[in-house]
Amino acid sequence: MTFIITNDDGINAPGIRALWEAVNNTGLPLLSVEQSIIVAPQGQLSGCGHQVTTRIPINIQTLSEVEYAIAGTPADCTRIALKHICQNIKWVLSGINSGGNMGVDVYISGTVAAVREAAFHRIPGIALSQYRQGKKPVNWERVTRLAKIVLADLLTRPLESGAFWNVNFPYLEAEAPDPKMVFCELSNQPLPVAYEIEEEDACYIGKYEERDRHPGTDVDVCFGGNIAITKIQV
Repeated sequence: MTFIITNDDGINAPGIRALWEAVNNTGLPLLSVEQSIIVAPQGQLSGCGHQVTTRIPINIQTLSEVEYAIAGTPADCTRIALKHICQNIKWVLSGINSGGNMGVDVYISGTVAAVREAAFHRIPGIALSQYRQGKKPVNWERVTRLAKIVLADLLTRPLESGAFWNVNFPYLEAEAPDPKMVFCELSNQPLPVAYEIEEEDACYIGKYEERDRHPGTDVDVCFGGNIAITKIQV
């Protein structure tokens, strides 16, 4: 059986390499005999939501026996993996996204759309994202280590048909202790949206860090320094 790894940041993004490392080195016996295949967009498609391509051909570049670059969206990647590349997919894993995907982000995120598409077909999935504070760099080595811990837990938990996990890692300073895994609810509050007008152009300047932090929601958990894990049913 096969694990499909995808994202919305593009096949060359550091986050998908971190996820590949985490998947193939969790230490779980059940994963040691599995095959992992990357089926990811050729370029950056962050924020594309659940867009799919139906009116034009989708180019598929076979980079190796386990790596395919798709000229389509994350949802396209899942569809093509299911219908063209693999016959026996066990999980679809998406990420690790450079930026949070909490609360109402799940409707906007291509990262989440990839696993939601899998859930439509009754294949379980996990979307993983790394919240960023402004332009501060991501310590991908640490994120990879935390992802191994999370995957070792979630891949052994029962998951209802048509459901998937959404994981958000907090931003951590180098000296901060490792975060806890917290199972929580999605925030249902809107994003803070603002634009800067330059002549006839509107430039988005929404401030993600100013989101509503209702206690117990994924936004509050992640902003508070812990790993927010939500279960979503399609």
